[in-house]
Amino acid sequence: MWQAHTIIHNGTAMPFAEARLHPLSVAVAYGVAVFEGLRAYRNPADGSFSVFRLDEHLARLQQGMKVMRFDAPPSTEVLREAVLEVVRLNAPDDDAYIRLQAQIETLGTLASTGPVGWVVAALPRERSAKFATGLAATVSSWIRISDNAMPPRIKASANYHASRLANLQARADGYDSALLLTQRGKLSEAASACIFLLRDGVLVTPGKSSDILESVTRETVLTLAAEAGLPVEQRDVDRTELYVAEEVFLCGTGQELVAVTSVDRLPVGDGRPGAVTQRLQSAYEAVVRGTTNAHPEWRARV
Repeated sequence: MWQAHTIIHNGTAMPFAEARLHPLSVAVAYGVAVFEGLRAYRNPADGSFSVFRLDEHLARLQQGMKVMRFDAPPSTEVLREAVLEVVRLNAPDDDAYIRLQAQIETLGTLASTGPVGWVVAALPRERSAKFATGLAATVSSWIRISDNAMPPRIKASANYHASRLANLQARADGYDSALLLTQRGKLSEAASACIFLLRDGVLVTPGKSSDILESVTRETVLTLAAEAGLPVEQRDVDRTELYVAEEVFLCGTGQELVAVTSVDRLPVGDGRPGAVTQRLQSAYEAVVRGTTNAHPEWRARV
């Protein structure tokens, strides 16, 4: 597997191992950062790389910096070129996972809004070992953060503490993944991924008012499902719907699309990845790699 050797910090390319923040910077001391996870996919026909839905990720990062009240954030144009450049500099021979992050870099207080620094890195990242067979999930006792407490619709780094605790608990209890409920007791999302269910032939996902991340991958799945003629609903989802669903799958840049084959040790459907999940996996794989002519606007050529 290829290794990352170059990182871009505040516009300067440097050796990956030499990137530094002070341990008492506001970013480290208080978790004051926002980030995006992206992927650069390799086209198997010609070996070229494209970053998937780069513009949408950059737009969400700008929203995140606005909500976090960052002063003088880096421009979309600067960040866009840096994302493409970091892939070029690292010259991967396979898919790359990209971390784009903006943070308060110097010492300060909880009220500090600058100075804002940023970093972008390209890293190797393997798919889940359960990608083909599906995940065993559990409904966590940890509750999803609410919009009146922290902003779940953006990728603020501190938001992920709740997901981390839920995942640690799930793994300690013998599961692969954790599913979180809202404070109203409705399904929100998995720890670090959005969720879809198939109920009576209808693809269902929690709506944006369910304290979910406004996920780029979720929007991609909604589009691909509509194009495949699948009926889709965005609505409140009860916990027990997980137990009676025909299929369940998670989606996100990191997870991509991966089936959930059991919830709380109850099998989903027949306990194997379902036909609709596999159909959408195939459609997603084609569109991110550019092996289809569909949605060329989603692929930013490196």
